[in-house]
Amino acid sequence: MSNGDTSRFVRLRVELVMEISDSDQLTGAALDGISGEDHMTDQERGYAREAVQAEPAEAVAHLIDPFDLINDVPGVELVQASWSSEETDYDPEAEEWDLGDAGDDEDV
Repeated sequence: MSNGDTSRFVRLRVELVMEISDSDQLTGAALDGISGEDHMTDQERGYAREAVQAEPAEAVAHLIDPFDLINDVPGVELVQASWSSEETDYDPEAEEWDLGDAGDDEDV
């Protein structure tokens, strides 16, 4: 494909597995972030606080922002982003966690 035929849009897929070493610190940081968000209504802020206190994965999802991944990348503008976070059973020895076998995706 020549440069004239390539798409201007790129989909970046990233999968991370994080170990929560201090859930109180994680939850506290998420609650601090919620308190400082001006775009939330009081009702939304209340729901967000309940969610991050009940589930560490919600705290992670609240603190991780895909916009931060490309903020300093020259020549790109984020068009759309979505993300989620969930608790998972992790076994680094299990075949399903071998990121080298990601199918046709090229590992960077």
